[in-house]
Amino acid sequence: MDDLFNTEQDGEIPEDELNQEQLNEISELSKKGYQLLKEGLLDRAESCFSEILDIDPSNNYALVGMGDTLRKSRHFQDAIKYYQSCLNNHRGNNYALFGLADCYKALHQYNRAIDIWEEYLIHDDKNITVLTRIADAYRKVRNFEKSNEIYQKVLNMEQNNSYCLIGLGHLNYDFRDYEKALYYWEKMLEMNRSRIDIRVLTSLGNCHRKMKTFEEGIPYFERALKMQPNNFYALFGLADCYRGLHIPDQSLTYWNKILNLDPKNKVILTRAGDAYRNLGDNVKAQDYYTKALNIEYDIYAVLGLCLINRDNGKYEEASASLKTIIEKDPKNPRFYIEAADVFKKWGKNKEAAEVLSDFLKSGNKHQVIQDLYMELKAALNI
Repeated sequence: MDDLFNTEQDGEIPEDELNQEQLNEISELSKKGYQLLKEGLLDRAESCFSEILDIDPSNNYALVGMGDTLRKSRHFQDAIKYYQSCLNNHRGNNYALFGLADCYKALHQYNRAIDIWEEYLIHDDKNITVLTRIADAYRKVRNFEKSNEIYQKVLNMEQNNSYCLIGLGHLNYDFRDYEKALYYWEKMLEMNRSRIDIRVLTSLGNCHRKMKTFEEGIPYFERALKMQPNNFYALFGLADCYRGLHIPDQSLTYWNKILNLDPKNKVILTRAGDAYRNLGDNVKAQDYYTKALNIEYDIYAVLGLCLINRDNGKYEEASASLKTIIEKDPKNPRFYIEAADVFKKWGKNKEAAEVLSDFLKSGNKHQVIQDLYMELKAALNI
């Protein structure tokens, strides 16, 4: 899309201050600079624009050209200076506005980018590229209504705009409306069957993962792996789908494939440890949890070791560790459920009830904990 803005712009050069030879030189350097920029020869393009600015420091072609060159080189702060210099001399220059907004977007200063793109639309309110940029930025600052409004405006102008459909998919995914996200990403898939984007496949798989329709997600991740056998998101998605389907041996296949590529990933080590524990191999599970903890503290690796201790009848150790875990994350209901389970297996129903009561007393609500607590109260006649 950037190429739409990398052609020469209409602008005025102060002819009364420059002789014809200088004007001709500027014209040739400008054409050459933009051609080099288009070809990605950024250093050579920068030299051309620099030569123009030596002759005419306020030349709008060169100021924007320098901005574009530096932006493409990811020197955003330097690019901003040139775009702003252009706007100081040529107020309302669309190309400078677009480049400036894109720099702020790249620097994650989305509100500043939005303000500049809104100014751009004063001059060109039908520019789909800018409209999708603004919608993306509103999505980044989590303004669902405004983002959705602008994406829908684009769809009214161009029904199958790819950037818009992808953006709407991400917008609805971010706000947990996974069915709507599926709708937009499936539309993208239908439109591009001959050249499928792997990111669309993994996004579709992730929607099913979030909706817990794991079986429907698996084919998308498998198709993604055929395209890129080592794609992290496809491997993770498949592993997590099989985890959700309670097929630990299948999930383990993909956790270990990730670990072959990234052996020090503590999250994946913990997930693999869970798979081994669910397969009844506590020795391997303990090894993986320990490896994760040797890299960095991981609360779920500690939990895994607690559950191994529980399974081995080491209730005192398990309960002590779970108490520490709860102190670190007092709002996570799973930790209270596991702690209560340890106490129940230990034959200490009163302590199990107290753990669940602590969760409920703090104002938290959770139906499973409420039901377990009522069962224990009835059993203890309290």
